[in-house]
Order: sequence, then structure tokens, then C-alpha cells
Amino acid sequence: MPIATPEVYAEMLDRAKQNEFAYPAINVTSSETLNAALRGFAEAQSDGIIQVSTGGAEFASGTKVKDMVTGAVALAEFAHVVAAKYPVNIALHTDHCPKDKLDGFVRPLIEISKERVAKGQNPLFQSHMWDGSAVPIDENLKIAAELLTQTVEANIILEVEIGVVGGEEDGVANEINDKLYTSEEDYIKTIDALGAGERGRYLLAATFGNVHGVYKPGNVKLRPEVLKRGQEVAAQKLGRPSDAKPFELVFHGGSGSELSEIHEALSYGVVKMNIDTDTQYAFTRPIAEHMFKNYDGVLKIDGEVGNKKTYDPRSYIKKAEVAMADRIIEACQHLKSAGRMIAG
Repeated sequence: MPIATPEVYAEMLDRAKQNEFAYPAINVTSSETLNAALRGFAEAQSDGIIQVSTGGAEFASGTKVKDMVTGAVALAEFAHVVAAKYPVNIALHTDHCPKDKLDGFVRPLIEISKERVAKGQNPLFQSHMWDGSAVPIDENLKIAAELLTQTVEANIILEVEIGVVGGEEDGVANEINDKLYTSEEDYIKTIDALGAGERGRYLLAATFGNVHGVYKPGNVKLRPEVLKRGQEVAAQKLGRPSDAKPFELVFHGGSGSELSEIHEALSYGVVKMNIDTDTQYAFTRPIAEHMFKNYDGVLKIDGEVGNKKTYDPRSYIKKAEVAMADRIIEACQHLKSAGRMIAG
């Protein structure tokens, strides 16, 4: 299938919300990890979301170029070509973008999609995230409203974060404290600033104890009921039934979450869950094993010549691709998107 059109992406999100499942959103940093994501979604028979962060985009452009827009465009263009060979629908998304990187990342990418749409083409990316969690909520939502106007013109979707995800990702670190739980007031302010879809579709990354990084199950103190209450106060604000679930929610920082907590979050309107830490490890683990098992083949020790078959990057990256794909299949099963691809 080609990369999801705006209409297909909208259908994906509608199906997820109506049927209480979510799409894994897989961070990629290279063609190899992107191929792993595509393979995983295809083998799980799940549509999905592939995303790139500011750091991932910079890395993808090469250590000499180090340009976020160049790397993001390169990965997106690669995805548009390769994804057409797979039977699932894939949406492309950019992950956390703080205020100081908007002008060097999200805004130029929105402009690229606006230019494509003006020519009768589909946008390059299907959605972008503005992470205003580090600025006051009023400033966060003011910038979000400005960006929402731009994303509507580009026929794409905006993701907004209210509250703070703890831990560290791509050099952005947040303390683990009460700010990890989005307040009822912030939900209401979001409706006031962005509406409920009539001004443009957006995804909401509300926080309920989420933490980026590596944590064992049970160590993350999630309170999914924060999401439930947020939906209820928004519904009340809009004059809708208490079970209306006006927001399409995003789950960040899922490592270490109990499966029961994930499923509870799905029932409250989570349609997208970011996965990065676990897939990074899944990709790296077989490479480490390959190096340990083929130590004197990947290195030229004591004047020997090594073994080209074992130091050829393809020999271990193929294993990494399969392992990462397997972890994505597991994610699709946990999030209940497996076997539910639109094409199927």
C-alpha cells in the first residue's frame, strides 16, 4: 500500500477509537529500522505509524550534515517508496519537537507538505507533534493553535502534549513529579484553545504518570483514570454524554507499563502509543550477540584477516531487522491492532 493518504489516516484513527485499540508508533532513525517497522506491521497484519524525532532525523542525515529537515525528508521519501511493497497502511509522523526546534524542524516540514498539497499531491508526513510541555500551558496552547491552522492547510494532523512525560528522550529530560499528571483545568483549556475537531483534527498526548526510558514492569506509577476524567470534563464542557470521549489520546513513555494499564488506557480513548526504548534494544541485542559469537571474525586479531562474512554489516543488520520486527508484532498484539489492517 502507498503511505496513508489523509483520508486513510483519518479512517485509521476513527477505527482505533471506535474499537478501543491503538497503533504502535515506532521511532526510526535509519532505513534499516524503518524496514524493520514495515516488516513488523506487515507480519502482524496491522496498519501503523512510523515516526522520527528531532535527534533521529538529524542522525539520519549523516554525521557530517546533521540537519533535521534533511534527515526527516530522506526517511519519509524512502518510506514512500518502500512502503508501497507492503500490504498495510502506514502513516508518517514526527515525534517530540520542543519550542526551540520548531523553526528548524516542524515548521519547514509543514511548509513542504503545504507545497505538495498545493500541487495536488499528498502531504509528505501525515502528522507532526508539538511538544510544549516545557512551557506554560497558555503559551503551549497558543502555539498549538497557530500550528493547527498551518496543519489544516497542509491536510495533516497535529499532536499536542499537555502535562509532562518524565525521564529522558533525545536529550530532553524532565523530573518525575506531580506534573506527570495532566490536570482537569488543562483539559478544559485545550478545548477552549483548539476546539474539539471543528478547527482541525489533533491528537492529545495527555500524561498520567508516563516516563521515558528503561523501567521494569511495576516501576512506572501510571494512573489511567486521569485520562478517563479528562474525557469526562471535556465531554461536560462540550455538552456531550459523559462517555463521549472527545479526545483522541496518545500514550507516551510506555516502557515498564503493565499490560492491564495499557488496556485500561485504550478504553479511555488512546489511539496511538509511542514505542522506542524497547525496539532500540530489540534491534541492538542480536548485533551484540553476533559480535560476541564472531569476535575473531569481525576483528582482525593478531595479524589475521578476519572473516568478511561476519563483518559484512548485512550479516548482523538482517538479524537486527527481524528482532525489531518481532518486538513490533508483540506491540501490535498488546495494543490490539494486530489482524485489523484496513486492507484485510
